[in-house]
Amino acid sequence: MHAALLLATIAAMAAVPAPAPATLAGLAGSQYSRRLQTVVDHSVHAAIARFAADSLDTAQVAVTLVDLSAARPEWASVRGGVPLYPASVVKLFYLVAAHRWMEDGRLNDTEELRRAMRDMIVDSSNDATSYVVDVLTGTTSGPELPVDSLASWHDRRGAVNRYFAALGYRGINCDKKPWGDGPYGRETQASKAFEPARNQLTTDAVARLLAEIATGGAVTADRSRQMLELLARDYTAPSTDPDDQARAFTGQVLAPPIRLWSKAGWTSRVRHDAALLQLADGRRFVLVTFTEGHADRRDVIATIAQDVLQSLETK
Repeated sequence: MHAALLLATIAAMAAVPAPAPATLAGLAGSQYSRRLQTVVDHSVHAAIARFAADSLDTAQVAVTLVDLSAARPEWASVRGGVPLYPASVVKLFYLVAAHRWMEDGRLNDTEELRRAMRDMIVDSSNDATSYVVDVLTGTTSGPELPVDSLASWHDRRGAVNRYFAALGYRGINCDKKPWGDGPYGRETQASKAFEPARNQLTTDAVARLLAEIATGGAVTADRSRQMLELLARDYTAPSTDPDDQARAFTGQVLAPPIRLWSKAGWTSRVRHDAALLQLADGRRFVLVTFTEGHADRRDVIATIAQDVLQSLETK
């Protein structure tokens, strides 16, 4: 991006009025914060400036920040309400749904289900996620289906969407499995026959869900605690994995005693992270960052996180 165009982009962003105060996509008691808006805006501006040579622009970044330390959760975002392909971040929604189903007696709490839930979150296994989606929705992948059967199959697959819609989540779609090589058979059929063709999440929705897990409001306090155990990341442990969830995303710029819980997602095109951070003074923040078109740049998310942390630690 040429310098003149970069300055024009930043000026245009600064000229956009802040959104009117509102709750974060249904997060109980939350309130919009102009203080946090300044932090988020600055972090996005700084990333665009740093990656100008890579043509990073505002249409390729979405960020939501939530301060859980205040009496009421405070939040702000840049493009936080825009539905985007979430990659493996969607697994957070399947985790919460599985606990809800178990709490309601709709799923048996088995060793195999627990193993799949762990592998889905800790290792981001797509195979484990496929199993979890099957048991949540009573559907399976397989050969193509007749039209009537496909419609019935798709309706059952929508169970997770209906659950979150009833809780006030908007702009999301969680009825697709994550894949390695891609969908086949009835999965491909459904993606062509029904809209949206892919999963979608907003950073606002992800931030709300992670905030509810962090504060014990996802299903029950005990189940929220169990979810946090799976999301805990040790970013001090050595790793040679370039996509290690603890070290290759927000964790790149952290140092003890900051604590991290997170769920990342990545493909050849997108790179995302949903992080819960506890600072040295005990304050907790949710920072969700989605990026598109620059998945090979593993430092965009880290750049945004570092700028946010620097702002938060001085306030």
